[in-house]
Amino acid sequence: MATVEDHDGATATGERLAAWLRDHTPTTPVSPRSVLGFVVPGLLVVCWHFLVAGGVFQPHQLPAPATVLTTFVAMGASGELWGHLSVTIQRVAFGVLFGVSAGILFGTLTGLFGLANDLLDPLLQSLKNIPSLAWVPLFLLWFGIGESAKVTLIALGAFFPVYLNLSTGIQGIDEDLLEVVEVYDVGRLETLRRVIFPAALPSLLVGVRGGVGLAWMFVVAAELIAASQGLGFLLSDGRVLARPDIIVGSILLFAFLGNLSDIGVKALQKRLVYWG
Repeated sequence: MATVEDHDGATATGERLAAWLRDHTPTTPVSPRSVLGFVVPGLLVVCWHFLVAGGVFQPHQLPAPATVLTTFVAMGASGELWGHLSVTIQRVAFGVLFGVSAGILFGTLTGLFGLANDLLDPLLQSLKNIPSLAWVPLFLLWFGIGESAKVTLIALGAFFPVYLNLSTGIQGIDEDLLEVVEVYDVGRLETLRRVIFPAALPSLLVGVRGGVGLAWMFVVAAELIAASQGLGFLLSDGRVLARPDIIVGSILLFAFLGNLSDIGVKALQKRLVYWG
């Protein structure tokens, strides 16, 4: 059970996170094309408002957008929301770090060595199909109710897209390119650094993009593991309290944070691979 000190610490971390976001918000002009991504969500919010106002949905089924906004503004003002946000973001960050690292390791092994691929790939392909919630009881037995179980589950979600894309990318490198490397007798480490990894980098970044997306999906299951803070806990708490405004707001926050992280990975792709 979380102590008062834990709650205060998470709230303080959330407040620092909010301050950092304010200080680092870009002030450059927004191009008209970049605004297009807000058109469809904006229309959906308008439709949502009229469906509730017209009585198609009752407030206990789907609260009005203004109700959700008011609830979360109040939670933000009290500091409660920032505590939940900071805890979830920290869990996702650590899970992505460990999952992507493991995915790069196993993807490189199976991509470079046929024997490793024959030994490991069938097992990993089988594990990939296990639903996230199916891991929860097992991780509770292995790791208890602490952060280790939550971060491990998130890492598992981030692992598979990175592993699959990197392994496939390495295996798909042009044979002619590898023959040229052999002709010039380039060392194995130099081949990895100068040829294989740069050639597989686009595939790796596609995997990272998918892995980050799955991490946000897996964090919901992770925060069902005896969590007392986090957006997943807030979502569950809204269900227990019969607060649809909290439920809908939590879902929208997951969507926003997932999209924000996806934009970050896409920007990294453009910087490293010069994709348009």
